[in-house]
Amino acid sequence: MTFSEQPAIANTPSDTDTVPGVATPLTQTVTAAADRSSQAPYLRIENVRKTFGKFVALKDIYLDVYPGEFVCLLGPSGCGKTTLLRIISGLEQQTQGRVLQGGKDVSHLPPSMRDFGIVFQSYALFPNLSATQNVAYGLQNQKVPKAQIETRVSELLDMVGLGGMGHKYPAQLSGGQQQRVALARALALSPGLLLLDEPLSALDAQVRIRLRAEITDLQRRLGITTVMVTHDQAEALAMADRIVVMDKGYIAQVGTPHSVYQHPTSPFVANFIGVMNFLDGVVEADDTVRCGNILLTAPHNTVPPGQAVVIALRPEDMRVIDTPSATLVPNQVKAEVLGREFLGAGYRLDLTLEGNARQPIALEISANRARAMGVESLTALTIQLPPEMIRVFPKENP
Repeated sequence: MTFSEQPAIANTPSDTDTVPGVATPLTQTVTAAADRSSQAPYLRIENVRKTFGKFVALKDIYLDVYPGEFVCLLGPSGCGKTTLLRIISGLEQQTQGRVLQGGKDVSHLPPSMRDFGIVFQSYALFPNLSATQNVAYGLQNQKVPKAQIETRVSELLDMVGLGGMGHKYPAQLSGGQQQRVALARALALSPGLLLLDEPLSALDAQVRIRLRAEITDLQRRLGITTVMVTHDQAEALAMADRIVVMDKGYIAQVGTPHSVYQHPTSPFVANFIGVMNFLDGVVEADDTVRCGNILLTAPHNTVPPGQAVVIALRPEDMRVIDTPSATLVPNQVKAEVLGREFLGAGYRLDLTLEGNARQPIALEISANRARAMGVESLTALTIQLPPEMIRVFPKENP
């Protein structure tokens, strides 16, 4: 068994017979500072680069993670997010750059000398040990007194909702329960940093939704600095204080879930986070973009006139105009309904714009609005592309 497959919990060894933090009340609530810019980062990634032969997996990564913060590394497969997490944990060695934790350079320390707990996608529980024994594993290795171990394990199992189930073995537990055991084990030594490697991806949808809420609540209560890898945008939006969007080995954007969703800085981020409409256009003036023969007001545009651009707008941000009035509603256009998709809570309408643009666009409306409009028989409608919601990006060369 390789180290990466083992359910090991790395933690800096103590100079005493007990482990600092073991007796800390689990119900302690830590409130993150409103302004993190005044804090020193707990985890700092400085100019980290990783190559495998000629392949560059990470390109000069800089990232600060602050005390008590929950940060998600989000991106498609192969973007470098898991490689970065493994470098933070010491399971992978960076080609260049430094990793600092709590002000200490841990760049070249082995995993066993770093202060973190980790939860793997595959749970990595010992199948021949009970839930209690799995959680106690790291404490026993640190030679914590037996009475402290029993108290700590009992508290942890209660905390993750498995009180009274410590006698069960992994094969007797559901996937969600196994992941709770893995989480309790990662927290057993009160690590300064919690690393989560796609911890929910192997679970069913409903279990995943429930467990992500539980993990977020637990992280807030404990105030533990957490870095999670995921390719699931819904997970990142629901759980993170900040999202680090990665693509092809570099960081594309860092921000709060709201800012990354509402203010993407590139077409890649706009397309990866949520659903986005893209229209081809040309900048006509500082705040005007032409799409075919349609002129759209775009007050957030920063691209100079004459340049080809991509116009981005989310389906839920568009509005249906019941009473068309070109003088009162800016960016009002007619559209033909090509198709409709029932989403449960509403409908997504596939449209094509009027005029010679003929570009496809999707619009989402609530179920109540759809019924009022008679959406099943709609063939055409008037919509508004709200100026304040339009994002304009320079068109990239193919």
